[in-house]
Amino acid sequence: MSALPTATREWLTGPGLTRLWESARKRLESNGVQATGSLRLTAMNPQERNDLSLLLGKPLTGAAVTVRLDVLDARLRASAAGLGLRQTLEELGPPLTDRRATRADATARREQVWSSLASSLDASPLAGQEWPRRWYDLLRRAGVPRGVSPETAVWTLQQAVQVLITLLGPERGSARGRGELAAMATGSAHGLDDGTWLARLVQRGVALAHGTEFPDDAAGRRALWRLVSVTPDEVSSTVLTYGLRPDGEGWRERALRERAEHHAEAHVTPRDLHDLRLQLPAGTLIYICENPRVVEAAADAACVRPLVCTSGSAATVVFTLLDALAATGCRFTYHGDFDWPGIALANRVIRRYDAVPWRMGTADYEHLASRSQAEGIPQLALDGRPVSADWDPDLAPAMTALGVALHEEATLELLVDDLSREA
Repeated sequence: MSALPTATREWLTGPGLTRLWESARKRLESNGVQATGSLRLTAMNPQERNDLSLLLGKPLTGAAVTVRLDVLDARLRASAAGLGLRQTLEELGPPLTDRRATRADATARREQVWSSLASSLDASPLAGQEWPRRWYDLLRRAGVPRGVSPETAVWTLQQAVQVLITLLGPERGSARGRGELAAMATGSAHGLDDGTWLARLVQRGVALAHGTEFPDDAAGRRALWRLVSVTPDEVSSTVLTYGLRPDGEGWRERALRERAEHHAEAHVTPRDLHDLRLQLPAGTLIYICENPRVVEAAADAACVRPLVCTSGSAATVVFTLLDALAATGCRFTYHGDFDWPGIALANRVIRRYDAVPWRMGTADYEHLASRSQAEGIPQLALDGRPVSADWDPDLAPAMTALGVALHEEATLELLVDDLSREA
């Protein structure tokens, strides 16, 4: 039940005192919930002057007034309210928050994160090595990621120390899979998946211990795991290919050539790429598409040109394959979707490999848009922020003007015709 009499509560919550309570609440919450200091109200209306005059027991005639909080506290205690300022504000609600104490508590909890990590490192078998101190300093400067509570941070950092002991301590074991190591450390086979904070913590430590730069791509991070005999997952991601005929007599090279001879697509994994000798004749033109449907159509039509599919997002394994082909002197030509993500991906591929646009000009787009409209094909709206095409400055304005997105399927028969032509 409320400690304030009903009539008193109704008067205190009237519009004439609303600004007073709002200002008093802010002041108390910022100064340790103490009725000290003062606040100033300006541009008061007649109702506010009248009610504040009654509350303070003195006439107020100006448009502004300075209110001492200790005086206000005493007046409330002596009034029908019978409560001090802090209690009155809490009765009127909501409860006060001691922001100073909250900040101090948050600072203490953050400090506990790093003192806990320091203690763990000092007590670990890693203490005699030089790199853990640099690892600690690096992590402390970077701070805890947004949204991670201090309690979770302490726990995750402890897990990172235990994993690093396993990998870099005096009793390091034999080779193991990343999923196996993650399950041992966290109880989940996905605890060290790429992109997790725990994985980044461990990878930072491994890089420092081996005196190498922290990699900025997935291939580099996989190589970093291999430095400590950890095998990342190299079989679940693949790149879709068609018609690759590499030289060499290894079974992988022979398998690709055989699938090409039978006009069959091939899925190549990162593990394959470790041992696959991708030597093609210098100057071989590799066609690159965005959507798997193009590969399927090329296989159905027994096309003769080699094709690599980015499958929309171009995962790391796609670029690993294309990098290997580029290293042998292959040339590239690229086609993708006529939408903004498609243009962005095309820019990325064309820049990286100096690829030639493949039916990706303004005239190609306008022809396809006109044809689809004439054939009564439903128009797909072009959404999102425009992306300028590096190879054709007129393409983005043309796409914006028509407002139609066109996926590769709209160009399929033209692409298949190109892939069917002998060199």
